[in-house]
Amino acid sequence: MSNILVTGAAGYIGSHFVRRFLGAKQGNNIIAVDNLSVGHLESLPKNDRFVFYENDIGNFDFMRDLMEKHKVESVVHFAASAYVGESQEKPFKYFDNNVVGTLNLFKAMNETGCRKIVFSSSCATYGNPDYSPIDEEHAQRPVSVYGTTKYMIEKAIQALATTGWSYASLRYFNAAGADDSGEIGESHEPETHIIPLTLQTALGKREVLQVFGDDYDTEDGTCVRDYVHVNDLADAHIQALDKLDSGTKELAVNLGSSVGASVKQVIEMCKQVTGRNINVKYSPRRAGDAVALFADHKRATEQLGWKPAYDLKRIVETAWNWESNRKY
Repeated sequence: MSNILVTGAAGYIGSHFVRRFLGAKQGNNIIAVDNLSVGHLESLPKNDRFVFYENDIGNFDFMRDLMEKHKVESVVHFAASAYVGESQEKPFKYFDNNVVGTLNLFKAMNETGCRKIVFSSSCATYGNPDYSPIDEEHAQRPVSVYGTTKYMIEKAIQALATTGWSYASLRYFNAAGADDSGEIGESHEPETHIIPLTLQTALGKREVLQVFGDDYDTEDGTCVRDYVHVNDLADAHIQALDKLDSGTKELAVNLGSSVGASVKQVIEMCKQVTGRNINVKYSPRRAGDAVALFADHKRATEQLGWKPAYDLKRIVETAWNWESNRKY
């Protein structure tokens, strides 16, 4: 029976990982930490193999003592501030939480002999793409404070690998959808993601869906993005842990569908799934929005055996099930 530490366990992706991991790994326990600044206590399971602590990953003494007490063997690190726009307005919040807090976590890991980590990174580390689909050979040139903080931690982990650590950096594209059970799902305040915003408009919770830009050089004039189901992301973390346990030392892979969908295609899919009309207002482009951002996930398939199981229709169906019957 081994213990893993999950940070940000009450967040959107963290809570889905916890559920999938407990179902897949009967011989393992999760020690979970979240400061609940944006996470939801309601998303966490009641399970005798799950222990939750409300605290901050930057609290070095607490984290060291916790890891010592539970003899933590590996860490899955989700905890982070994650709004690109906010990161430009409050850069030091992001440096403090995503960089300083994470380095304190790493220091606690190192002191307790835990040197194995799966890191929740982001396609934001690539910045504006030179080409799509984006593979892992693409230069990492982040253009936001958020992307820079993720990149800084990737570089820190790479440096730690020269001292005996092993790691997997998983660069997500657009996380979407909800668990098939409908018990947990996406719940952000404010909400900035296109699928929940569109579905909330379909439900009448919002009067109109605002779309920024319909004059891009794409088939229908709207931006193209890569949507990957949150359970597919969760499963990739389980596979990455297995890979590290089997002796892999360094791993960095993209997690996306490898299929881009335009904003208009997402809206049409939401109309199809809900059977409802959605009021849309087109506004001028936002500064900094790339025309197309989608992943080449071949390396994740080759090195993890990972392939996304949910297509865009199923992503929207699970999101609609959640949005129509929200628990939190």
